[in-house]
Order: sequence, then structure tokens, then C-alpha cells
Amino acid sequence: MTRSTFVSADAAELAFVERSGFVESRHIGSAVVLDPDGSPLISLGAPDAPVFTRSSLKPLQAIAAMSLAEQVTGTWAALATASHKCEAGHAEAVAGMLESAGLSVDDLRCPSAHPADGAFRRSLQEAGTGDPTSPLYFNCSGKHAAFLMAATALGVETASYLEPGHPVQARIAEVVEAFAGETPAALGTDGCGAPVFALSLTGLARGIGRVVRLGCTDADPGTTSATEPFASFTPAARTLMGAVFAEPWAIEGHGRPNSMVIDRLGIFAKGGAEGVIVMATKSGYSVALKCLDGSSRATGLVALTLLRKAGAIPDISDELLGEVIAEITEPVTGGIDSEGRTAVVGQVNVGEDIARIR
Repeated sequence: MTRSTFVSADAAELAFVERSGFVESRHIGSAVVLDPDGSPLISLGAPDAPVFTRSSLKPLQAIAAMSLAEQVTGTWAALATASHKCEAGHAEAVAGMLESAGLSVDDLRCPSAHPADGAFRRSLQEAGTGDPTSPLYFNCSGKHAAFLMAATALGVETASYLEPGHPVQARIAEVVEAFAGETPAALGTDGCGAPVFALSLTGLARGIGRVVRLGCTDADPGTTSATEPFASFTPAARTLMGAVFAEPWAIEGHGRPNSMVIDRLGIFAKGGAEGVIVMATKSGYSVALKCLDGSSRATGLVALTLLRKAGAIPDISDELLGEVIAEITEPVTGGIDSEGRTAVVGQVNVGEDIARIR
């Protein structure tokens, strides 16, 4: 029998797309908002059904690697949890990570890719390198470099660092279960080749909320007991969050949605493939959701709206929140206006199941 995430009958309407006054598409899915203690404030659809967490899992993978390799700090720590668009700074940082471990691009086991950042790609082409592709330019290369640094620090072989039984991946499994507070329902292969876990959205939100709360200096230390299985990873969490909030560009890129939410709102954001996203405030409120159709078009809009409706971001003005949501949500376009510019003919809106939450 094929294992599966939740089905459409169990989903809620998270968003809809309006074009020229006509509802053209609807995005259904599941979502959950947790308070700093991990108790649910909002629950939509089937948040306890397993989903592959994809790149939203990266903070936990980074924590594991950092707990083994103390030199993963600063920009390197941010790259360990990034889904970067490969600006020049991303490529330079990842190359430095590999060099620090006595390794090279040839040791990366992620796929080759073109730089997604157009300016960097053009600069490489103009330098006479043709149309460049490399594992260095893949959006997960920072995570892979951190895995390799951890393997080197442990003194174990690096060629099989993506195998589930490798010591680095074993530490990741330990960290995931400790922070999420649940045993993963399945283990798969992510797009970059690394193991990826299926967790409930509740487990994902709980895990990332704990990372951000532990990692931020203004968090309430009284909310975390030293006996919790994740408490021993506090130094790595503090290093990671310090790096992310100091250099938001590293997580995705200048002007990119996740980086913008971190930079302008002070909320940690980590999107993943197939319509998954997780966000968390420094005080530990968290939200995780999955659009069942795999689209990420509305995930930032929905996540931020749910945090607002849960009362988790009282210090952010409606004006600023609206500005950021508008910048990270692609408009619905059609044709050109009277001045020859692309015309906006509609918008993405939160779904009825969210709009009626008071």
C-alpha cells in the first residue's frame, strides 16, 4: 500500500486566486499555529497527518551539523540552513566552507545547477566560463557543505555522507526527533539527494518554534527545561539564529521572500518544495502549512495571516505586514496598461476557512 499525506477531503481552503473578478483557482491544504509551549492556537485541515518537510527541515539539519562542527558559524551557519538563489556571496561562502574542511566542489553530492541569480550567472558568462553549472550553485549546497564539515570534524569518511546510516545523518535523525517531539512517519530522498523526513505539520512547527525560541536572546529562558531532549543543542541554536537574523540575505537572497520576512518583520521563515513552509517568531510562536497541490504561490501570505490571526505578532503594524505580504506574493497579471507596463488584473487571497477566523 502506498503511503500518503492527507487527502483533499481532509483539507481546508487556504487561498484562492481571483482574476478579473472571477475565482480562477483554489489552494487547499492543512495548517497549524502553535504557541511557545507547543499548544495549538489554530488548526486547519489535517495538521497531524505526515508531510515530507522538504527544505523547511533545514534548521534541524543545520543544528545537527553545527553540533558536530563548531566552525560552522556566521555566514556559514546561515548557509547551512539556506535554500539560496546563488548570488556571488552564496557561492563564495560555500566554497569557503569546503576549503575549511580540506575539501572541494567535487566532494558535493548534490546535483549541478546554473546560478539562479541572473547577475551572478551573467558575470560568470562574461568571464568566459560559458554557461556554468556546478553542484556549488545548487540551492542546497550550503547544507551539503555543512554535512561535509561535520563528517570531517568527526573523522569519518565523506563519500557516503548522504546515506541514512552515515554518522552525520544519524545525528540529524536524533535532532529531528528531539525537536519535533515525534518519530518521523517516513524517510525519503529530497531533491538535493539528502534524506528527508515526513513529520506532521504540528511536529514541524513545534521543532522550528523550539529552534527559534532557543536561539534568540530575547526568548524567555523559563519556557525551556534543561531536561528537554533538545536543550543540549541550545548553543548551536543560538549560533544559527544569530547568523540568520544578522544576514537574512544568506537564507534565500536579496529581495527574496524568506529573506524579506526575516529582515523586515524579524520572523524566521523557511519555505520548502511542494507547498510547505514554516515560520516562527523569536518568542516561539510558530506556523507550518502545506498546500496539497504543491504550489508555493500563497504560502507566505497564508502563514503570515495565520500568525496575525493567532495574536502572535502584536508588535508588527498592519501597514508593515501588508507591505511585506504584497512584496512576497506574486500579483495576478494580464496584458499591459496604458503606459505599456504589465497590468495587474487580480490577486491571491486567503481562503474562506482562514478569513472567517476571528
